[in-house]
Amino acid sequence: MNEEIRKKVDDNWKSQMEKEKTEAQTKKEAYHQPTFTVFLSSISMQAMIAMGRIDNPVTGKKEESVEQARFLIDTLGILQEKTKGNLTAEEQTLLDDSLFNLRMMYVEDREKKK
Repeated sequence: MNEEIRKKVDDNWKSQMEKEKTEAQTKKEAYHQPTFTVFLSSISMQAMIAMGRIDNPVTGKKEESVEQARFLIDTLGILQEKTKGNLTAEEQTLLDDSLFNLRMMYVEDREKKK
């Protein structure tokens, strides 16, 4: 894609987001800004749902998808590798701890199934 088109789309995106943020503030509504911490927490929560550790919020039931759980845990592993040296101490700790705990849960679950 042409670099000029990319820049225009990026500029339009930023303008739209700023407009929505301003509108939300004017209306005294919540404007949820994504952060790396929220992103990590979201993936971790999805992995726990896929392992059947917590209820699926849509169905209200525990459901298990081993392949999905493994995929999400591996995704966090990729993030750990690719972000090395670029995270705050808090973000790094959250990522390391989340990944360790999810891997432990996954292994425990697999051992129980044997």
